[in-house]
Amino acid sequence: MIHTMENQTIVDVFLLHGFPDTEELRIFHIIIFLVIYLVVLIENFIIITVVLYSYQLHSPLYFFLANLSFQDLGSISVTVPKSMMNSLVNTEAISYAGCFCQVFFFDFFVISHLFLLVVMAYDRYIAICKPLHYEIVMNKRTCIQMVISALTSGLFFSTLYTGNLLTLDFCSNVVNQFFCEIPQLLKISCSDYYIAEKLALTFGSCVGFILFGLIVFSYVKIFRTVLKIPSTQGKQKAFSTCLPHLIVICLFVASASLAYFSPISTSSSALDPFISIFYCVVPPIMNPLIYSMRNNELKMAFWKLILHVYLSRETGFL
Repeated sequence: MIHTMENQTIVDVFLLHGFPDTEELRIFHIIIFLVIYLVVLIENFIIITVVLYSYQLHSPLYFFLANLSFQDLGSISVTVPKSMMNSLVNTEAISYAGCFCQVFFFDFFVISHLFLLVVMAYDRYIAICKPLHYEIVMNKRTCIQMVISALTSGLFFSTLYTGNLLTLDFCSNVVNQFFCEIPQLLKISCSDYYIAEKLALTFGSCVGFILFGLIVFSYVKIFRTVLKIPSTQGKQKAFSTCLPHLIVICLFVASASLAYFSPISTSSSALDPFISIFYCVVPPIMNPLIYSMRNNELKMAFWKLILHVYLSRETGFL
């Protein structure tokens, strides 16, 4: 809803005009998003549970992987359930507070995700390039501090972006997206203060490029070291732990570029909601598959846990 008071437009409800609202498409939307959300929940909960209960996976690599799964769960839980609920009750409305909560938490999880990817690249760099120092450098305290730093960085940038958005005035309350995000809100802003938000985004983008540069630097050093390994088996083992992480990074960068590096214009494309699926829904559903596909340790730990649960139920003990 929009109120006009003394030449100032006040928005207290936004309309998420993401997908066509015919009954057939609404049902299709609910079913597809429900299936995707359940798959993401199952995949990431499996990884978190297996890492938590498997002693052999209590290492920095899997500690970071479990945290990555938690962030994937968070990012998709901020957007998809609300979209399904709106389709279910046949409404497009989201409150002003709800919209900005979506912006805050989605940015928090996504930005934390990026910082954690840098941490994981550093972990692989130490493990492969400086294996004798690995246990000393990547000790339990350091790993916890790194995760806390990633979360703190996500909190800082999400607070910065959301705080700047709160200063904007809006000419419209129609968001051409199935969730609230910064680029779409800037399109409907009629305030000169949006420059501050663009500057904040530019600053964040520069930080993002620096972090991506650190990741690239780490992997250049890693690949140089791996190519010097004499045994084929050693090379395969090193690549099996690095390639999934590299694929996840490429997927993340490609999806983030679609979201935040496309030109911001006042007009909205009908393709915007469908493009957003690529960076909002695809990474959380693909990351667990990418990490587990060639990871024999994770697969073995999973089946051991399944066998343990089965035998425990058979004998009556958990």
